[in-house]
Amino acid sequence: MNEETTSTSVRSTSNRTWIWIKHLLPDDDWLVVGWALATKLLLLVFGVASYQALEDEKVPFGWPWLEIWHQWDAVHFLRLAELGYSAADKFKAWFYPLYPWSVRFVYYLCRDFLGASFLVSGAALLFAVVILRRMAAFEWSGEIARRSVFFFLIFPTAFYLHVGYSESLFLALALGSVFAARKERWWLAGALGAFSWMTRANGIVLLPTLAVEAGHQWFIGKRWRWQWLWIALVPAGFAVYLLLNWRISGDPLAFLKMRKELFHMSSSWPWIGITDAFLNLRRTPNQAEIVGTQELIFTGLGLICSIASWFKLRPVYATWITGNWLLLVCVTFIESMPRYALTMFPIFFLFAFVGENRFWNTVITMWSLLFLALFSSLFVRGWWVF
Repeated sequence: MNEETTSTSVRSTSNRTWIWIKHLLPDDDWLVVGWALATKLLLLVFGVASYQALEDEKVPFGWPWLEIWHQWDAVHFLRLAELGYSAADKFKAWFYPLYPWSVRFVYYLCRDFLGASFLVSGAALLFAVVILRRMAAFEWSGEIARRSVFFFLIFPTAFYLHVGYSESLFLALALGSVFAARKERWWLAGALGAFSWMTRANGIVLLPTLAVEAGHQWFIGKRWRWQWLWIALVPAGFAVYLLLNWRISGDPLAFLKMRKELFHMSSSWPWIGITDAFLNLRRTPNQAEIVGTQELIFTGLGLICSIASWFKLRPVYATWITGNWLLLVCVTFIESMPRYALTMFPIFFLFAFVGENRFWNTVITMWSLLFLALFSSLFVRGWWVF
């Protein structure tokens, strides 16, 4: 076989492989996957540029580009992935286990814990954007679906989706659970819901969310389906977390005591936490902005979207966003609302509807990009950002 024939054969094989890969997903799925990957690359480059400009310190190319994002909770998640849960450090039991367990699993493939955390978050994000797009396209149109993913990827706290946090994994599982329920694959909805609750506390909101969807389907079809009983599988994820607490401290509800002792936080009426956020406006300018103004802005955004969702969206989505909002504000002080707002994914459906107007599309886009740049700049420098 001559060199020309060999070259032609290689090109032919390469073309067939590319065609096979391309047909794995629809074009619109590849589009949002491309957006997610491009956003990740741009954030990594921006983080380095921001850090070097503001800190006047060189960030060498390579692993240091990831290390500057290794801040706050990411440190705890990585230590859990590396060392596991231990009675000697009961504080770590505050963190739900699926994300650090996933990072540890991937570590065995890449042999680096930091790289594994980025791989888990990155892969989960790709699933999340595909499911979000398909969900919106299933309910409305391809244009609304693409716009929803766009606003999701540029949300002011969207950088948490790319780093060593559990946001992207939780969203991939929660989105998958809700979408499976919409497609009437209830066994899958229950299983993904269980894994979701094993990832974050607000997985509990899937119980009323899936129940409302089942009720809605019954109301429309007037027919009982035994498959709805798969919803009962969702608490299995929480049972794993309770077992973990019991194994570490001897008390399955140790996380409640921990919340009160370490964070001085307990359940309360929503106006208590909102009032506290207003009082934070009296702090130093930095604290007043981050734990005062921004917490209030995103709390207000969540409230407005919760109310709007009951008029504009299917009850399953309204239940999800409302349940999450109530869970986050019914505490003695509101914390990290801008970050947790990411999990209220129906917000992005509402943004997509409003974004049909060119003026509001531009306003939402500019607000998102400006504050995404601000918050990510603070985060890579190790400052507290939700």
